[in-house]
Amino acid sequence: MTLAESSESTTSTVRWAGELLHLLPERALWWPAAGVLFVADLHLGKAATYRALGQPVPGGTTQENLARLDALIARWSPRRIVFLGDFLHAAQARTVLAGVQAWRERHAGIAMTLVRGNHDSRAGDPPEALSIEVVDEPHLMGPFACCHHPQPHATHFVLAGHLHPVCRLHGPGRDRVRLPCFVSEAGRAVLPAFGEFTGGWLMERAPGRRFHAVGGSAVWALPASE
Repeated sequence: MTLAESSESTTSTVRWAGELLHLLPERALWWPAAGVLFVADLHLGKAATYRALGQPVPGGTTQENLARLDALIARWSPRRIVFLGDFLHAAQARTVLAGVQAWRERHAGIAMTLVRGNHDSRAGDPPEALSIEVVDEPHLMGPFACCHHPQPHATHFVLAGHLHPVCRLHGPGRDRVRLPCFVSEAGRAVLPAFGEFTGGWLMERAPGRRFHAVGGSAVWALPASE
């Protein structure tokens, strides 16, 4: 589907490593030439992990996350989904795997790759029944180095997660708001966390650092820092 055909949301288009990419308001990255959807920091089962520890947090976030993935798949028809780390939140999160298995079976024709993140090291790899290829960072794909942790790479443009970046916008008086964002700088970009229950880390402006804020159903570029 082209951007003109998608009336539900407004994406932002960038060119990284010579490739045209779309920054999506669902907090994902679409690479149309390769048919690849990139998603960072899904953290499935995070709320279930907190409940297992006795914290009174609401349920349903795993199904909300999977429903958002369903909508992205329906809109863009990816040939592959690359998860840039932290697919599961913790070992306790494996209680949600029955629902994840049913979701995976609905999308059996889509190849999926997980680049291991720090939470994956604790949660363990997804079971083989999910048919998700699991790799270590950096995982090279075309001109991109798929990573979880933002890091330099000598030859490839890095796509990473881990930081859950947010930016801060200021309005009149003392008005201010924090929004998820895509952050790019020389040789790398960091995706916002896809998961519903993940929080965010405020990234400050710096020379050469570009921000694309995500709010509602839109993504837009913020003015560049000097």
